[in-house]
Amino acid sequence: MKSTIWIVDDDHSISWVIDKALAKQGYLTRVFNNGNELLQTLSSSRPDLVISDIHMPELNGFELIEGIHQSYPDMPVIIMTAFGDLDSAVDSFRYGAYEYLTKPFDIDELVALCAKAVSSPDAIENRVDPEHADSNSFLGDSSAMHEVFRVIGRIARSSMGVLIRGESGAGKELVAQALHKNSLRKDKPFVAINTAAIPSELLESELFGHEKGAFTGADNQHIGRFEQADGATLFLDEIGDMPIGLQTRLLRVLSEGRFYRVGGRQEIKVDVRIIAATNQNLEKLVEDGRFRNDLFHRLNVLSVNVPPLRDRVSDIPQLVRYFLGQSAGSENTPAKKMSPEVLAALQSYDWPGNVRELKNLVQQLSILSSGGAIDVVDLPENIIASPRIEGVDSWQKTFEEVVERKLNLGETGIAKSLAQEFEKILIEAALRHTRGHKQKAARLLGWGRNTLTRKLG
Repeated sequence: MKSTIWIVDDDHSISWVIDKALAKQGYLTRVFNNGNELLQTLSSSRPDLVISDIHMPELNGFELIEGIHQSYPDMPVIIMTAFGDLDSAVDSFRYGAYEYLTKPFDIDELVALCAKAVSSPDAIENRVDPEHADSNSFLGDSSAMHEVFRVIGRIARSSMGVLIRGESGAGKELVAQALHKNSLRKDKPFVAINTAAIPSELLESELFGHEKGAFTGADNQHIGRFEQADGATLFLDEIGDMPIGLQTRLLRVLSEGRFYRVGGRQEIKVDVRIIAATNQNLEKLVEDGRFRNDLFHRLNVLSVNVPPLRDRVSDIPQLVRYFLGQSAGSENTPAKKMSPEVLAALQSYDWPGNVRELKNLVQQLSILSSGGAIDVVDLPENIIASPRIEGVDSWQKTFEEVVERKLNLGETGIAKSLAQEFEKILIEAALRHTRGHKQKAARLLGWGRNTLTRKLG
């Protein structure tokens, strides 16, 4: 029997493309202009799957999911939106969405997702009232960050451990906080410890606590982070730096949920969700004998990869505006502006310190620059002298020079020829960045995979 899929989106061009693609695969489809129309039809018939936009007049996608699940709590609903952010991703899964997609998406990816949904739809579990959802300031509108938001939204409410990977300063702790704030443990503390910042001889006591007299200087009983995080979330930052001996004890706690304080004889039982983070290659550490293989697999049940800032430079203007506002608030002064030339320079820099480095720079510029605007002359030399640029807007100037040269030579059809060259450079760069993965490259470029395949042909 053919599966029935209903599509609701006030953007007729989107719904038309989805409708045609699914009909081509043999699905029985029906398109609705708004959610109310769909709910009215639901009273007399039902589909196997619903695909819905979030932002629609009359009834938004979240309200539509609520209406659908009142009658059919297990019906899968795929949510799609052109305005992807962390809150939307988290709310989608909280309302009970089967999956969350950010436009533009690969139509083949959507078709494959529909096939999976109608053949073995996921059970809808742990839905909560979204009015209690916490907001946060985790920013980014790039495709790389949309993927992070989607993963967070999917796994936040799980009780399983999470391993967050990413370079120093990329925002791993922000991811951990977002996971906690959107979990079932959000009303309990978020307890964090940087395992690399505490001397190894003190780290065991910090994690598990100690009894009075357990060692020289232990004048009082100390409650460790595991006890502090009972029923809550414990964030272990820089887990790759944990001493190998202590890893054995950590593994036992993760396996059994029990431990003894240092010098203690009373067994303590705790219920803690572990979120660990690292900027190191744990697989290499395991190979070198510096990290336990069994602990690695215990921590790496669910994972989130945080992209470096250089891989999401389109987020820099948004981050800059946010940090300028933060600085202005703390200094009780009007927020300063950045010229397009400054933003171009910031987007051309490599950012080895990632978002943390950007935040520090913006705060510095906000305080030290004169007047209400930040100009190129205010930037530090390492930004201006970045090897990725010869000047603040060098590529634009070079492009302008190429155009003028062609015009002076009397060439014709230069718009088409330059557009083709520009597109070729974009495609080659994206494929290098994704190591030849066409679907990922297409997503980064904002195309569907079929579009990229056609252009490569």
